[in-house]
Amino acid sequence: MSSSGRGIVIVGDSIAGCTAARELRARGHGGPLTMIGADADGCYARPPLSKHVLKGEAAAAETWDLSDLDITTIGDRAVSVDTETRTVSTAGGTHVPYDSLIVASGAAARRLAGPDQAGETVLRTFDDVRALRPKLEAARAAIIIGAGFLGMEVASACVSRGIEVTVVDVDPPLKRLLGSFLSDAISARAEDASVRFVRTESPVSLSGSPVTGVEFAGRTLEADLVVTCAGDVPETAWLAGAGIADDRGVAIDERCATACSGVFAAGDVAYSRTGPGRAPFWSNAVAQGKVAAASALGLEPACAPTDDYFWTEILGLSIKVVGPLPLDGKPTVLEGSVEQGSALLQWNHRDGRTTVVAFGIKKPVGLLRRLARGSVAATNQGIHS
Repeated sequence: MSSSGRGIVIVGDSIAGCTAARELRARGHGGPLTMIGADADGCYARPPLSKHVLKGEAAAAETWDLSDLDITTIGDRAVSVDTETRTVSTAGGTHVPYDSLIVASGAAARRLAGPDQAGETVLRTFDDVRALRPKLEAARAAIIIGAGFLGMEVASACVSRGIEVTVVDVDPPLKRLLGSFLSDAISARAEDASVRFVRTESPVSLSGSPVTGVEFAGRTLEADLVVTCAGDVPETAWLAGAGIADDRGVAIDERCATACSGVFAAGDVAYSRTGPGRAPFWSNAVAQGKVAAASALGLEPACAPTDDYFWTEILGLSIKVVGPLPLDGKPTVLEGSVEQGSALLQWNHRDGRTTVVAFGIKKPVGLLRRLARGSVAATNQGIHS
C-alpha cells in the first residue's frame, strides 16, 4: 500500500533517516514527507568524522542532498510525540501530524562529566570535530577514555599529529567485540606507535573544571587534552511517556515496527527485541532505514533489518569485518600474515555462521560477504581476486 495521501514523518536526519526518506520515494510514496532534524549541519555521514575529517584528510563531512525527494525539512529538535493524536512536537512549538512515524533520532555521546563540571570533550557530530581540531593542534599529550572503535580512531588521529597518547579502559583495545586475537594484534601495533594503555577495574571520572585529567582507583592522570569515547546513549528523551522507548532504546521487530501502531524505528536508537541489544553500526542503520520505510508503506521489505558489516581504520590499518560478533579464539588464516599487518581471516562460529575479516589487506566487500556466507563460488574464483 503506497497511498499518495498518507503523511509520513521521520525524526532524525542521519543515515537511517535519510535512507528511509529515499526508500519511501523509491517504493512509490507520493504523499507528504517531513524530516525533523536538530543538527545545524544537516544530513551528513558520521563515520568519516573520526576516520578522515578529524585527521585532516577531509575538510568537511560528506553531506547528502535530498532536494530531489520533495521533502519538508524542519531544522528543530523533536521534544514529544502524542501517539493518540499522531503528532510530533518540536522545541520551537511546531506540531507535525503523521499517519506513520519513523523514529531515527540516533544516539548521543555518553558523557562522564558531573553536573557542575565544564570542558568535557566528546566526538559524535561535525560540530564536535570543529571543537576538537584546535585542541589537537595545541596538545602535546592526550588521554582517551575508551578503547573501542571510536577511542582507537581518535588515538590514531593524535598519533598522526605527534601527540603522546594514553588510552584508559577496563579491557584491552576492542577485545569485547573483536576478541583476544585481534585485540593483541592491535595492541602491538599501537604500542609500536608509542600508544600507552592503562587498564582499570574501577569507574573512571573526570578531574578538573574545565577537565584536565581522569581519576580512577586512587590514581590521577593529567594531559593537555582528555577525550571521552565511552560509547553512546539512544536519543529517546523526546519519546518519554509514549510507550515507544525504554532504557535500552526503541525495541523493533523484523519489520522495524515498535510497540505502537504506525510507529517504526531505525538506526542507533533502535534494538531488536529478539537480539542481544543495539548494534550501532552504519550498515545496520542503512538496512533498518530501508525496512522501516517499506513497513511504513505496508510493503514487503527488500532486505533484512540487520547487516553484519563494519569497518574501522586504526593507525593506518584498515579493518573490515563481515559477519557476527564477538570473535572468539583463533581464526583460520586464508591469506597473508597478521604479524605483517596484511591478512584475510575467518572465524567459524558454533551456530554455523562465519565471520571474515580483512586485516590491513585490500579486499572488496562483496568478496568478504560471499566468504562469510560460505559461498562455494567465492572459493572457486579465488581469494586473490
